[in-house]
Amino acid sequence: MSADATRRVEVYPDREVVVEFDPALTFECVDDCTWCCHHGVLLYDRDLLELAQRANLAETTTEFRGEKFVTREAKDRDDHVAEDGHACAFLREDGLCSLHLEEDWKPTRCSVFPLGVWLEDGDLHVDIRESAHEHCEGLNVSERSVIDNLEAFLPEVLWDLENPDSDREL
Repeated sequence: MSADATRRVEVYPDREVVVEFDPALTFECVDDCTWCCHHGVLLYDRDLLELAQRANLAETTTEFRGEKFVTREAKDRDDHVAEDGHACAFLREDGLCSLHLEEDWKPTRCSVFPLGVWLEDGDLHVDIRESAHEHCEGLNVSERSVIDNLEAFLPEVLWDLENPDSDREL
């Protein structure tokens, strides 16, 4: 969207975002894609507390530049991995997330994908991550409107974070 085409959307009561993507955009995860699971998943403080209830943090997290991420681990397979053979520690062989399926939970960054969020002039902005345009197969393949389902992509915790910038990677 152009700068004049941006719009404010209330996601939760008194919690709005500046939307910078085409409001006609649709998104739905597609089978066997898993591209978003090939990179380190940034964990915000609240995510760490939640993950600690579900997994051993010493085994499943790593620190990079002072921030915690879900560990990328070598997988003994050719499918559902990055070019280096690694993927998220919670990505199962069938391409599904054990945290999401078995614990009914996922880290904030996983909910946000394929969106990118950042603070600018005190406002939370949201757009499609640049890398998603190149790699994500779920863009514009369904009827699920992103703008009509922003609460599914943007957990309320994002408004409480000092730095919700989603462009930080492992």
